[in-house]
Amino acid sequence: MAFGITREELNNWKEAVARGEIAFLTHYWLDPRFPDVKTVTKVGCRNLEVLSQWCTAHGLDPRYIHNRPPFPHYDLIGPKQKEILQKERLWDHLRRFKLL
Repeated sequence: MAFGITREELNNWKEAVARGEIAFLTHYWLDPRFPDVKTVTKVGCRNLEVLSQWCTAHGLDPRYIHNRPPFPHYDLIGPKQKEILQKERLWDHLRRFKLL
């Protein structure tokens, strides 16, 4: 279950993914499989080759890309989420979702 984002933010992410850009969407998230995780960042790009290269460059296994057309994405959670948001300089995501 996703919450804490606006329809506009979701639509902006979808549009960027559809253009073939690497796009980030962080939101609050509850999943019983991960009881200690409260947020997720979806890193999306419709171009699977570009998304796979992005994953590899960040030490992530592209096999875990959720290939769900039209919005393929990789889910970042836990310490790796914070690490990559810092590398990408997405300070607003980090502050807004209290990941700093």
